Amino acid sequence: MRAAELDPELAAVVDELEARGLPEWHTLSVAAARRVEDAVFSGDLEPPVASVRDLAFDGPHGEVPVRVYRPATATDTGADSPAAPTLVYFHGGGWTLGTLDSIDGPCRELATRAGAVVVSVDYRLAPEHPFPVPVDEAVAAVEWTAAVADDLGGDPDRLGVAGTSAGGALAAATALHGHAFDGPDLAGQFLLYPVAGHDFETDSYRENADGPLLTRADMKWFYDNYLRSPVDAANPFAVPLRADSLGGLPPATVVTAGFDPLRDDGVALADRFKTEGTPVEHRQYPAMAHGFCSLTDRVATADEAMDAVAEDVRTRL
Repeated sequence: MRAAELDPELAAVVDELEARGLPEWHTLSVAAARRVEDAVFSGDLEPPVASVRDLAFDGPHGEVPVRVYRPATATDTGADSPAAPTLVYFHGGGWTLGTLDSIDGPCRELATRAGAVVVSVDYRLAPEHPFPVPVDEAVAAVEWTAAVADDLGGDPDRLGVAGTSAGGALAAATALHGHAFDGPDLAGQFLLYPVAGHDFETDSYRENADGPLLTRADMKWFYDNYLRSPVDAANPFAVPLRADSLGGLPPATVVTAGFDPLRDDGVALADRFKTEGTPVEHRQYPAMAHGFCSLTDRVATADEAMDAVAEDVRTRL
C-alpha cells in the first residue's frame, strides 16, 4: 500500500540529499558508491550506549569484524543481573555497500530502545565476494554470537537476527539455514524493508522505479554484483521468497514502506509467513520510503517505527 504523497518530513530529507547531488548507486563505480554511502550514512555516535567494542571472529572466509553495542541495562553482569537479549544485525547496501559505521545509528537505537546487546556484522561484500560468501559469514556470525553471548553480556537463549534491506535478506537466510541445518535457536527475526524476491516487475518496482532513495536500476545493479549467475536467483538463501516453505521459522517482524521498490517483496514475505505457519507482525508505513528507519532524528514516523520494532524485540526475545 502506498500513500498519495510522501511524508512531508521525509520529503524534506530527500530534497536535501538531492540538493547535495546524491547520485543513483548504479551510476557509480563500486569504489565510488562505497565512499558516498559511508560519507552520507555514517552516524554521529547517537544515541549514547553503555559500551561499544570492535571485535572479530574467525569465519569461513577469514576474519569477520563485528561491533558490539551494550545498553545501560547490560552493564551489570553479576549473578543477580539478568543478561540482555542478543540481536545479530546485518547492514544493508545491496550486498555491495555498507560498513559498521554506516549502520551505527540504527544499532545504537535498537540497543537503547530494546535493551539488547546488538552485534553488528561487517560481512564481506560483492562483487569481490558474491553469494554465498555474505550468507556464509552471516550464518557464522549467528553461531559465534550464540557461543559467546554470555561473554558479551547477552543471553544465548534470547537470540535474534535483524537487518535492513540486503541485510534483511541475510537475516532471513540465517533463519532459513538454522531451521534446515539445526543451527542456534532463534527467538525472532526482524526484517526492515528486506530484499526478498527477484522480480523487478512487481507493482512496487513499477510505482517506485525512480525512487526515492532506491531505484529499480539500483536493485538490478546490486543483484548483478551479488549473484554469480542466474542460477543463484533460485536459491532461497539468496532470494528468500524462493524457499519451498517459510513455515516453522522464528517469529518475524517485517517492516515495509509504501514508496519503496522492495515493498511488495516484504508484503509477499509477510503473507507467506502468515499462511505457512510462521508468526509474523507486518508493520506497514505507506508514506515512507526505503531506508527510513535510519532517520529517527528527522522523521517522526521513523521514530515511531523504531519504537515498534524495539517493542517487538523486547516481546520476542
